Amino acid sequence: MTPARTLDVSGLPDYEISSRAPLWLGQLLMACIEGSLFCALIAMYFYLRLSIDIWPPSGIEPPRLTMPSLALIPLILSAAGSYVASEGAKQNNTRKMVVGLAANVLLALFFLALRFLEWRTFNFTWQTDIHGTLVWTILFLHTFDVIADLLMTVILISIIAFGKHGPQQRLGVHVDSVVWYFLVLIWIPLYVTIYWGPHLVGSR
Repeated sequence: MTPARTLDVSGLPDYEISSRAPLWLGQLLMACIEGSLFCALIAMYFYLRLSIDIWPPSGIEPPRLTMPSLALIPLILSAAGSYVASEGAKQNNTRKMVVGLAANVLLALFFLALRFLEWRTFNFTWQTDIHGTLVWTILFLHTFDVIADLLMTVILISIIAFGKHGPQQRLGVHVDSVVWYFLVLIWIPLYVTIYWGPHLVGSR
C-alpha cells in the first residue's frame, strides 16, 4: 500500500501580488468568459450583416467615426495608469497605487464623456431594427462593465488613501488591472465592428 504523501505549505505567503495569485487567475478566467460573450455578439453582427443586402438598414446613418476614434486615446492611456497602480501594488508603494488608479479613473471618465456625446449623434435606438439592437447591446454591455469597474477602482482609491494598504488591498489593486486591461483590449474589436463594420463589409 502506497503511503500517504503530505505537502508542507506552511512556509508559503498568505498573499502573492503577482500573476500566480489564484485570485488573479480567477479574474483572468472571468475575463475570458466575458470576452466570449462579446465575441459572440461580433459574430452575430457580421452574420446578420451578410444576410441583409442593405446595412445599416435603409434610413439609418452609419455611426460616425471621429468621436469614437478620438475616445480611443484616453481609453488606451488609462491602461497605463492601471499598470502604474499594479506595479505600485507589487512594490507596496502607496503613492504609485493612488496616482495610477486616479489616472485610470480620470481618463476613463473622459472616454465615457466622449462616448455619451457620440451616442447623441445616433439616429436609431435599440428598438429601431436588428442593427440598432446589436449596436446598443454591445455599447450597453461594455459601458456597464466599464462603470462597474470604475466604481470598484474608486473604492480601492478610498481604502488605500485612508491608510489601508495591506496585502489584501494590494492584491485587489493588482487584480483590478486585469479587468481594466480586458475592457480596453476588448473594446478595440468592438469599436471596429460597430464603427468600421458598415464600411468594411459594404454599407449600401
